[in-house]
Amino acid sequence: LLDIVSALNQDRIANTANTANTANTGRNTQGSVEELAPSSPSNFRVAMPGLGANTEQAQAAVPDEIKGQGFAKLAIKTAAAGGHNILLVGPPGCGKTLLANRLLDLLPALTSDQAMEVATIRSAAQLDVSASSCTNRPVRMPHHSATAVSMLGGGQKAMPGEISLAHQGVLFLDELTEFKKTVLDSLREPLESGEIYITRANYRIRFPANFQLVAAMNPCPCGYAGDVRRQCRCGEGAAQRYLSKLSGPFLDRFDIVIELQGLSQSQLLVQQPIQRNPLVERQAIADCRGRQSARAAKLNNQLTASELELSCNLTQAQKLSLAEQIEALGMSSRATHRVLKVARTLADLECSERVETAHLQKALLLRRSGLVCQATESD
Repeated sequence: LLDIVSALNQDRIANTANTANTANTGRNTQGSVEELAPSSPSNFRVAMPGLGANTEQAQAAVPDEIKGQGFAKLAIKTAAAGGHNILLVGPPGCGKTLLANRLLDLLPALTSDQAMEVATIRSAAQLDVSASSCTNRPVRMPHHSATAVSMLGGGQKAMPGEISLAHQGVLFLDELTEFKKTVLDSLREPLESGEIYITRANYRIRFPANFQLVAAMNPCPCGYAGDVRRQCRCGEGAAQRYLSKLSGPFLDRFDIVIELQGLSQSQLLVQQPIQRNPLVERQAIADCRGRQSARAAKLNNQLTASELELSCNLTQAQKLSLAEQIEALGMSSRATHRVLKVARTLADLECSERVETAHLQKALLLRRSGLVCQATESD
């Protein structure tokens, strides 16, 4: 750990010297790192990425590159605010990757302690531990051919896997159904505990693995099942076999499941993009996370069952209504808790002290998916 702090300090000194040399000609402080005192690594702070010295440009509204998909954008904003795992399902070209990138853009910078945790893991993996590589929130995007060892960690030298390298960041799994089922199911325990305990003949080791899972997939092999514009070419039972690659318990780990529809050509070419302000959106996410930390010292996705009950404080009428709807949808107990966590985040986004019925209904819509029902029934 001392070596990591030393490496961070050396980069800080070099960056400070370079900044001093260019101070008279103006400087861009975008993504810069505040000064770190060598004797106090806890003072390490990271500036908000994307917020440069040009304040007018940062505050200006920009055209939204994602047309339509309003409910999916709400899902992305909610996932970023509460650290919720999210699955995006839809035909090719509907904007799944763009939405995933939007989530990454909304996430706040690492705190001092989080940056040191990321640096420690990268050092254990024998990767670069410079300040520039440890101050940004990690994003890991393994190929679907990844093995269980590369994902979880281990091997002859006990190296951290992808889930540990994504600690305090995002693990993005594109083409989810192309991953081996055993690899996906091996993520179930780390998603619950936030760590991975690896036991081998010559060692036993525990790695942190507190990551946010973001995944994207097509609804069937051809990609157009349920699409209103194109007919699915898959044979009878092909879509069901395709979805059988995802077990019900694994899908239960997603707080939000969104099924997207493709855009028509008129929507794509004629519809004018709406304006969005990235700075305002990032600040709203940061404020929402601040409210969660002030209330429970953790994000909503990490709340225990008892903490969740205290945070939501539902009325008896709300509990009865929610129970009736969840029974009709056939959700598991784990899914019920995840619905409540999302509802709590929706309330925090609206600065509401109480979880209202409208928040519960939105949370149900963000989790109500025919895909999840089919996979759970077939599991």
